[in-house]
Amino acid sequence: MKRTRLTTRQGAIALACTGGLLTAVGLAGLGPLAATASSHREAPLISGTPQYDTTDLYAFRSPEKQGTVTLVANWLPFEEPAGGPNFYSFATDAQYDIHVDNNADAKPDVTFRWTFKDHYVTKDTFLAATGPVTSLKDKNLNYYQTYKLVRIAKSGKVKTIVNNKRVAPSNIGKASMPDYAALRKEATTMPEKNVKSFVGQAEDPFFLDLRVFDLLYGGDLSEAGDDTLAGFNVQSVALQVPKRWLAKKGNATKNPVIGTWSTTQKKSTNGTYVQVSRLGNPLVNEVVIPLKLKDGFNASKPTQDVGALKYVTNPELPKLVESVYGIDAPKTPRDDLVSVFLTGVKGLNKAKGKVTPSEQLRLNMSTPVTAEPNRLGVIGGDTQGYPNGRRLGDDVIDIALQVVEGELVGSANDLGDGVNVNDAAFGDTFPYLALPASGSNADPHPSTGASAKQSSTQGPLDGVLLGREGSMAMSGVGLLALVAGIGGALRRRRDV
Repeated sequence: MKRTRLTTRQGAIALACTGGLLTAVGLAGLGPLAATASSHREAPLISGTPQYDTTDLYAFRSPEKQGTVTLVANWLPFEEPAGGPNFYSFATDAQYDIHVDNNADAKPDVTFRWTFKDHYVTKDTFLAATGPVTSLKDKNLNYYQTYKLVRIAKSGKVKTIVNNKRVAPSNIGKASMPDYAALRKEATTMPEKNVKSFVGQAEDPFFLDLRVFDLLYGGDLSEAGDDTLAGFNVQSVALQVPKRWLAKKGNATKNPVIGTWSTTQKKSTNGTYVQVSRLGNPLVNEVVIPLKLKDGFNASKPTQDVGALKYVTNPELPKLVESVYGIDAPKTPRDDLVSVFLTGVKGLNKAKGKVTPSEQLRLNMSTPVTAEPNRLGVIGGDTQGYPNGRRLGDDVIDIALQVVEGELVGSANDLGDGVNVNDAAFGDTFPYLALPASGSNADPHPSTGASAKQSSTQGPLDGVLLGREGSMAMSGVGLLALVAGIGGALRRRRDV
């Protein structure tokens, strides 16, 4: 019988069988790609204030500038391309940060901070663009934003990197913006040698099927296979900096491992800034953290993450999968997940010396750039890929699903989520992000219909729902198996 290819949501479900979302978290958080809905509307409070909602964080060694690292963070999920007349922007009462921990103490050693200002040519019109916009300084661009980017050292010293630079606007449509690529190019700047900065709208790089929340893909895996985020945009910041800017004591050779996470601070009525969003690895707050603690997690610091240990070792999702699909949940406590989630993986992206357990996206900056990246990352023989950093094109769900199904313990498989690439192509050079979907597109979110294309001779659970023996075998894989099997995986190259 032909084996069914799993959809993105099916991948998440099968992932649960190895110990819950944290398996996906540990993997997805370290591969520069999209998989399941990372931090899109993940907590009650932040879902009502999308301008402050971090959706995804990426960190990877720059392929065309290997002495540098690129950091990308996105905010404001589900931007409808034609969503005017007030199109999308960053909040002007917020601090948007990317933090870097280079000595494994769970505290920021370097912080990059973006702040924004609004500008109008005139307020005597309802249009954001009063005519064709051919440059960022075109008077026809009636509404625009500028930003300031600073680098904050652990000592508190602040250095301005970019000041009063224009943000690439929302892609209103071809009449208003006949050459949006030119606007993107103009919004990309090089303030210093080996430093590049871009801020503006981009197509959401995360690709997945969000119907997991309908009783785990409809209760029978019938709701899967469509890229839910196709055609939606986000607000993005991208920064390319020398590795020495990030490494401990500026020495990336001796200290190549960094941890990173993003936060958003909103200005309160008394003038102080309060943290309202936080993201390192994807999926943590969505599925690992229970509802009663979600808002608290968004306001917390990595030094407080030990308090979430019980949700790592005793995750909820496997129990839900067992209830809905009858797959036995792995035995708890899941101590095998702790190292990846809280400390990094030894031999891959764990820092030397003492490591304070904390939830961060970890990257080994010494791993050579792969000439031909494999979307399957480490299990595809590409150690620069997921779970070592997070690239835009790493197929996190396929990687995690194949590991869950025994890829590293002698049970080779080609399972996947049916969504192997983003709906829009990524670029080969900085800032890599796809151009935002245009407001002129009458059908920006077409359904791929992947689930409808499954063979009618098979039930939706074929090749997915394993018996008790298979389920328990999978429970032993986990993330430690990923590490233990790296050597074997490197000998098994996969096609991109």
